[in-house]
Amino acid sequence: MNKTALRALLRERRALIAPESHGFVRSRGQGRRAPGLSQHQVDQLLHRTLGTYHRLESGNYPNPPAALLRDVARLFGLNEQEWVSLCRYALLQDPPGPLHLSSGKEVPGVWREAVNGISHIAYIADASWDMLVYNDACAAVFPGGEVPPNIMRWMVLSPVAREILLDWDTAWAPMLLPQLRSALATRPEDETLQQIEKEVLADPMAAPLYGADKPYPHPDGDERPLLHAEKGPGWVTMCAAQPLTAPGARMMILVFHPGRERVHPRAPMLRAT
Repeated sequence: MNKTALRALLRERRALIAPESHGFVRSRGQGRRAPGLSQHQVDQLLHRTLGTYHRLESGNYPNPPAALLRDVARLFGLNEQEWVSLCRYALLQDPPGPLHLSSGKEVPGVWREAVNGISHIAYIADASWDMLVYNDACAAVFPGGEVPPNIMRWMVLSPVAREILLDWDTAWAPMLLPQLRSALATRPEDETLQQIEKEVLADPMAAPLYGADKPYPHPDGDERPLLHAEKGPGWVTMCAAQPLTAPGARMMILVFHPGRERVHPRAPMLRAT
């Protein structure tokens, strides 16, 4: 626990909340004059035992439950980046999931210009794998330039995808389906993810692979065979990143190398000199 950082974050955000906004009457006498909610009022609003919030803010609450941290974060109006900071300060780890269900569903508009400026295949999908933005190089991968509205549903369920994503049952699906399972574990109320899982379980080819329960493989740096609609067969090397304002969203850059055989060397890891 980083007590100093935790105390500073909570004190600052608590001071911004007017007690009157939650029905409390500010004393006009010689009582408390500090700005914002009192620690006692925070306990009342969160329906916690008196002294609970004081222990948290003072750093005397080892391993506080994530539910308490989430309630405090929502009461204080923290954004997703502040929510990450709160969990890191209090628990020394990243949060178990997003603060709000709507998080990961949008990115700043400047990302469109950034993606369009990339020469390789590039796109950004939200936390449900709904496509937010893609460039012309991405559209060229698909027959007729028709980019699917949800890239995960297309990759794991579309008959066309099983032709474009070469060796679909060995090189693609076993890597994709654990990502779906992992996303549902952190966003169990996401209706889009729920529906994709339902369709996967009803699919005779995808269901057995989904049930294999393999560990979650991150796609960053992975290489997979692909049949490009314009350039023919080749391999794509994946670069994966996440916009910081949209936890769960993903930016993908796919470097395409034509040819059926994997003849190009894997690029070495980059390290500061």
